[in-house]
Amino acid sequence: MIVINNIKKPIHITDGEIISDIRKKYNYSGIEKIFIKKKSLDARGKNFSYVYSVGIILDDEKGFLKKYSSKDIVLAENKKRKLVFGNASLKVRPVVVGFGPAGIFCAYELAKNGYKPLIIERGGKVSERDEAVNNFWQKGILNPESNVQFGEGGAGTYSDGKLTTRIGDHLCSYVIETFHFFGGPEEILYKSKPHIGTDLLKEIVVNMRNYIISKGGEFLFDTKLIDIDIKDKKINKIKTSKGDFETELLILATGHSARDIYKNLYDKKISMIGKTFSVGFRIEHLQEDVDKSLYGDMAGNINLPKGEYQLSYRENGKGVYTFCMCPGGTVVAAASEENTVVVNGMSNFARDGKNANCAVVANVDPSDFGKNPLDGVEFQRMLEKKAFQAGGGDYSAPCQLTGDFLNGVCSSKFGTVKPTYTGNTKFYDFNNFFSSDIASMLKKGIVDFSRKMKCFGYPDGVLTGVETRTSAPVRILRNEDMESDDALGLYPCGEGAGYAGGIVSAAVDGIKVAEKIISKYSNKDL
Repeated sequence: MIVINNIKKPIHITDGEIISDIRKKYNYSGIEKIFIKKKSLDARGKNFSYVYSVGIILDDEKGFLKKYSSKDIVLAENKKRKLVFGNASLKVRPVVVGFGPAGIFCAYELAKNGYKPLIIERGGKVSERDEAVNNFWQKGILNPESNVQFGEGGAGTYSDGKLTTRIGDHLCSYVIETFHFFGGPEEILYKSKPHIGTDLLKEIVVNMRNYIISKGGEFLFDTKLIDIDIKDKKINKIKTSKGDFETELLILATGHSARDIYKNLYDKKISMIGKTFSVGFRIEHLQEDVDKSLYGDMAGNINLPKGEYQLSYRENGKGVYTFCMCPGGTVVAAASEENTVVVNGMSNFARDGKNANCAVVANVDPSDFGKNPLDGVEFQRMLEKKAFQAGGGDYSAPCQLTGDFLNGVCSSKFGTVKPTYTGNTKFYDFNNFFSSDIASMLKKGIVDFSRKMKCFGYPDGVLTGVETRTSAPVRILRNEDMESDDALGLYPCGEGAGYAGGIVSAAVDGIKVAEKIISKYSNKDL
């Protein structure tokens, strides 16, 4: 494939027009296909533009490069995956616990290559999970086993479905291509900030589940992992709410909210460490104010995407940053334990809500919560219980206006921004909620962000808390084969194990675990 880079065009030019222009400009015989490979917005200066990379598939690549010699025209590197199949025998099939991004892609790779995994998920299928989530949002009835955190698709199912990632692994493209194959929109293949939206992601997850079943995989939903039997430092069997299952290979892709799993492993002396994570709240602005802050006079132009941002501030080794920004989105109740309040952000593919929201969170480390591996978990839980009480003890979320938080005043009424939180809210002063160090850093972050984006300086932005599930507070240690040294056959995987930070990176980790298993074990006896 030939790739032509740095094609800069005004924002009103369509993707179809780009392809047509390229076809006319490079009138070369043997061209099979021309397509958009990457599209990103250049918002510098007054004249906004899109910058494209275009792919050309043809027979005579060398002849093309010779005729159209340019630093912006290159031959694409062909990175083909080559799986190596191992010889070690398996008596029983692998078990994947958790069907979030890591579990989905691990199970997908195993099933595709003939390993017929058993997938155990403590929550329900998407359709049943929707019912449980809506019961919580509308009636305050929490199902601790099937909710925004637990169930088919994992926590990412009720999110923006962002497919951006900071890791540079070649498997990232494979993950996005797989999402597209199972029903994702074509634009995720080339947009610089691709997203699926919670509405489309649910359909994709079901399609991947059905594929895994077609390849011999089996699912047990509403099935909780209760205990792990380890014999002679090897995985022997697992105990679940629906019976015991023998297995030599246990892939733990349980997500960062499965705190009972952390406790179970800790009690069994499986090596783990506490790690840095972040806490704070969601901030909401009008989407039109976000657009104005980013685009100025160009705000509202139909050829521009919904405005989104990523901001950070650091001081004395500590940081505050925005996380999981949801244009046109909703702040959702995301608790998974009774008598706690947790918030998260969600938006559909259209991102057509009135408000934008994102997490504003400050780093916390063992100096804030303790050095025991599970102290971070208890710190999260303490804040979530405190938020439950601050909201009135009925799953209402504490909230405050930005200006009042900066001035240390409890709010009394909303301004132009009305909260989208899926439950009720109650005014509370977050200065009395967080420690003085954390509150101070959050304030400094907001003040710094207001210099970069005007909307952060508006006093009627709405803060809703508490955001604690930014990443796992624990890392379950594993060796270069991605196994625990304390229990061979145990593969800690994904975000919950402390090795990922979003949908794509978790999916990549799941694929790599599957590759390790495939390279070691044969599927002949399954």
